[in-house]
Amino acid sequence: MKPSLLSQPLEPRLPDHFPDLLARLSRALGPASLLSSAVEREAYAWDNTGARYCPWAVVLAESRQQVETTLRLCHAAQVPVIPRGAGTGNVGGALAVQGGVILSLQRMNRVREVSVADRLAVVEPGVIHADLQAHLKPHGLFWPPDPSSSRSCSVGGNLAMCAAGANAVRYGVTRDWVLGLEAVLADGTVFRTGGRTTKGVVGYDMTRLLIGSEGTLAVVTQATLKLAPVPEARRLLRVVLPSVAEAARVVCALMAEGEALSAIEFLDGSALDLLRQSKTVALPAEGRAMLLLEVAGSAAALDALTADLVRRLARFEVVEQLQAGAEEAATVWAARYALSPTLKKLAPKRINEDVVVPVSRLPELMAGLAEISQACRIPIVSFGHAGNGNIHVNLLVDPANGQQMAVVPATLEQVFRLVLDLDGSLSGEHGVGIQKQAFLPWEVDATCLLLQRRIKAAFDPQSILNPGKVFPV
Repeated sequence: MKPSLLSQPLEPRLPDHFPDLLARLSRALGPASLLSSAVEREAYAWDNTGARYCPWAVVLAESRQQVETTLRLCHAAQVPVIPRGAGTGNVGGALAVQGGVILSLQRMNRVREVSVADRLAVVEPGVIHADLQAHLKPHGLFWPPDPSSSRSCSVGGNLAMCAAGANAVRYGVTRDWVLGLEAVLADGTVFRTGGRTTKGVVGYDMTRLLIGSEGTLAVVTQATLKLAPVPEARRLLRVVLPSVAEAARVVCALMAEGEALSAIEFLDGSALDLLRQSKTVALPAEGRAMLLLEVAGSAAALDALTADLVRRLARFEVVEQLQAGAEEAATVWAARYALSPTLKKLAPKRINEDVVVPVSRLPELMAGLAEISQACRIPIVSFGHAGNGNIHVNLLVDPANGQQMAVVPATLEQVFRLVLDLDGSLSGEHGVGIQKQAFLPWEVDATCLLLQRRIKAAFDPQSILNPGKVFPV
């Protein structure tokens, strides 16, 4: 069956026994922890996708015990529960697509412990990513995952989607920086995975199984995070190139040889035009691609690292190459991370995909995207984490333009086919949610998909925990 990009679950009907469940939740949790009015629930009906699914009620949990109670009562009533962090997701992963109760973890925002000796922190899922980094900074430590929504996204959301960011090229993604979890099953049973050690091979790796499971297996109530020392110094090179193809070749070469960089970010010509319009960064007119290359290490080694990088760039055609000072580097990074919201101003709707290919296939990906954009007559703006082959592909469309919207499904299918033909993946950090579930069988073979369904059934036999996500409906 051909997947549909336009189909959505029907509006679910409120069960007759729901008022009784609501009364039970109010008595058990207290009325201050429960939102039930239409106005209160509306704030939890949305995420970055723009899709709207209003929940039947919202629980504002403040403790693991309240999470247990909510799950136990909803499980008994066979009412869906949808875990939710800050609501910054891009695939509808925290939307009540089948109705039910949103379980908000935003009030569980405490940093329980920081151990400098063991380089770990114990945190609750509602801790905002940037707040955690600020808390760790006086200790000379940081948590390497760094999504661009750092100022608003929560640690719990990072865990649910296995978030990443520019640091991933050197440090890896969220799953690489979690030692252990405390979580609650759909029926209210508490369990723990991992521990406080960086090594441990006792039993299956349940910690890594939960990370990236999008809240479909359990609700994380506490995480033990592995920390890293903050690099003593960083230096940014802003490299403007004449073409996307040349930029892709540079990335391939940098990843294949020499010292690992701490960031390799890519922006295509359309993204550069946005920066020119914003006038935040002065760029040469002939530049049609840009790389942000960052080296990090000790202050004493920084000059040598920079010189080595400049040497490696010498054999490529470069329009402009600048070493940014601290102030300019901050401006450039701010402009890079402002691209996503800026795109919303250029078109009524932005369809944001985060595909991944092996770094060696980046030239083919970029060439293929240009062909698709031209053939389908839909503007495509691309930028992202080139060091991992993780590119954000943005289709700019107008929902009022029926002719344009009619070709969107075919355009996305061509993008996805291109990515898979290049041995890539349909998502690098946003996850599946409801946006890509129809395409899961394109990437995951039938046997593996069956095993995943069995895992879901083992954790959640009644399928009440974040239902309607990940797996094709």
